[in-house]
Amino acid sequence: MTEQTVDHLVIGAGFAGLCAAIKLDEAGETDFVVVERGADVGGTWRDNTYPGAACDVPSQLYSFSFAPNPDWSMSFSPQPEIHAYIQRVARESGTLDRFRFETTVDDARWDEAQQRWVVRTTGPAGPTTYAARTVISGAGGLSEPRLPDIEGIEGFGGELFHSARWDHDVDLAGKRVAVIGTGASAIQIVPAIQPQVGHLDVYQRTAPWVMPRHDRRYPTIEKAALRHVPGLQKVYREAIYWGRESYVLPFTQAPGILAPVQQVAKRNIDKAISDPGLRAKVTPDFRMGCKRILISNAYYPALAADNADVVTDRITRVTPTGIVSTAPDGTETERPVDVIVVATGFHTTELPITEHITGREGHTLARQFEERGMAAYKGSTVPGFPNLFFVVGPNVGLGHSSMVFMIEAQVSYVVDAIRTMRTHRYAAVEVTEAAERAFNADLQRRMGRTVWSTGGCASWYLDKHGNNTTLWPRATFTFRALTRRFDVAAYAVTAPTPDREVVPA
Repeated sequence: MTEQTVDHLVIGAGFAGLCAAIKLDEAGETDFVVVERGADVGGTWRDNTYPGAACDVPSQLYSFSFAPNPDWSMSFSPQPEIHAYIQRVARESGTLDRFRFETTVDDARWDEAQQRWVVRTTGPAGPTTYAARTVISGAGGLSEPRLPDIEGIEGFGGELFHSARWDHDVDLAGKRVAVIGTGASAIQIVPAIQPQVGHLDVYQRTAPWVMPRHDRRYPTIEKAALRHVPGLQKVYREAIYWGRESYVLPFTQAPGILAPVQQVAKRNIDKAISDPGLRAKVTPDFRMGCKRILISNAYYPALAADNADVVTDRITRVTPTGIVSTAPDGTETERPVDVIVVATGFHTTELPITEHITGREGHTLARQFEERGMAAYKGSTVPGFPNLFFVVGPNVGLGHSSMVFMIEAQVSYVVDAIRTMRTHRYAAVEVTEAAERAFNADLQRRMGRTVWSTGGCASWYLDKHGNNTTLWPRATFTFRALTRRFDVAAYAVTAPTPDREVVPA
């Protein structure tokens, strides 16, 4: 067992963990380690390699503000380009020497005597225990695939895998393929594989609203201008940002504004699908915006193809050779299948990393979230868990804009918290119950008038109690303003004592 003392331990090497590492380094907080269970940086953009994987936020905005990229091939970049971008930023940051890949966090416990987190990990060199002043979790909500609870699925005799764990060794040509789910991943997978498979069944529980994808390839001259004309990339980024921010009002206060947009989505269906029965199947029965709005020009044409069927009957069980579904009248149908692709999302309202984090009172963060609901102060800190900071924590997600913007804002807050601790020689900071409750009471009050709460749907935004613990119900610039400075008045601070090691001034 190797033991190591560090100032800061960062969990995860996606956009969040990498941003934390870069900004800690820039702030002079160089004594940190980033632990990542994968073999490379990239997070969700490393793991999701399924056919057709791409971003639904324009890349000029879905990138770090401090690391612009003039070489995007398209306005909405595909997964390989985004992963390559993250890899390049990591290489050029000079921080990779402190990354520990293929390393899992087994347990993180707050040690009151040391005023440190004791974090046990397992990596290529064996078990390592870190004593860390702070822990920064960038594990993210899209890191742990959610598998469906379907009778018999373990006994399926063909190939079965989750969209985020795509098996590229499986040849789909001529096969009978079933895709379970119609979310953001599925609408990219379906048109990518439909032309090559023998037959495609798409199992749809809820139809999504799908808008046209206004994508385009950047010509060489435009890329040259983005590289060489001072300020041009910033202009692009600002224009995209404010265009996206225009969705905040209809999402959070006046959902009726989206009615004309909903008509555009309906025309997107009518343009691609002529069969009235199929049109009815894929037309949502809830207000646009209640669930994530998706974008695609190819999804509906793929569903209308001769070798594709949309199945809306409830899946009852999986047999060794097929999927059995039950119609509303009780009629069962078994459809033969060779390959099942599970596109059923992630554990977004549980945050699996919380099962491994034990706080000051001796219970896990998962248990606290289970009892009180998943909530944090400014999406960053939780009572009972001193010196623990989340990046992309509860209610930081977006339905309209770039998560990278939110990540940068939250990392700024965390780095200022660490700066405050160093300046005032605090051994620990812990958000108060009163501050956390007041913040989240206001947040949930605002949430009540959003389209996510009033739009007539059930979504992965909601936890088992029906609370939206995923999204931010205000403008992103408001979040940035709230996280610009660490507000120590909302925290209980622990001053150093003579017999306790302290953060050096």
